[in-house]
Amino acid sequence: MKEFLTILLAVLAVQTVSSRSLEDLVDPQSAAALRRGERVNQMQFKNPSLNLAPRESRVRNMVSALIGELEPSFFGESLARYQKPRAGEWSAAERAALYNSVLELSSLAGLEYYSASRGRMRIFYESSATVSGSDGKTKRADYYYADPPPSLIVYARQKDLSFGDNVYRYQYTAAADYFIFVQENLTAMSYGIIPAVGKNKLRSLVAVFDAGDSLLVYTVSMAKAASVPGLTDRVSKSFSNRTQAILDWFTKQADSAFAKLRRQT
Repeated sequence: MKEFLTILLAVLAVQTVSSRSLEDLVDPQSAAALRRGERVNQMQFKNPSLNLAPRESRVRNMVSALIGELEPSFFGESLARYQKPRAGEWSAAERAALYNSVLELSSLAGLEYYSASRGRMRIFYESSATVSGSDGKTKRADYYYADPPPSLIVYARQKDLSFGDNVYRYQYTAAADYFIFVQENLTAMSYGIIPAVGKNKLRSLVAVFDAGDSLLVYTVSMAKAASVPGLTDRVSKSFSNRTQAILDWFTKQADSAFAKLRRQT
């Protein structure tokens, strides 16, 4: 954790003032796929490398630090593109609205994902609430900031139909041209009655970049799963499908954020 915090402080020390294009941030093949409306996904199981990470040293260093800290048994990356209603660098109001949309953790309740094992859509989080501390006992309203702070820690209690009722820590970082949040489990997660992911052994990351005419969304899901025959594969597939659900959630939240801004003008 100390290494990750060191990287985070370095991230906060540098602020970029203008957005880059999609083609500046990712490789040509990924950019072309994203502009066709496709998502780009990759899963690795041993000695993972950053194959899809955007060309942004601060975020790449952050993800590398998390890999070194966790030594995950699986590592999944995804890229997606969100078309903005208007081209150009995001305004202060747009940046704040989008940031607050991902602070709205209560909106994750009822989110669905495709369950590969069941062959159908299934509820991801049955309930999701921002809480006042790491014990997860006291619910509170979702946070809201007129001006996103450079760094913020938020706690949430979320009931997952596959992995149970757990408490998570969300670390938010905001820069001029992107914001990012990292989810870490503070309680052990079980797959039914089988211990699946130990305390502090999961990291899910979502980074949203201003890319001029669009938003680039980069997601990472990694965990050190329990050493049970067949479990790592099932857990990795589950988290891969859940990553796609989080991308769908962000799209819905961004749609709502931009709609609210249009009503205010």
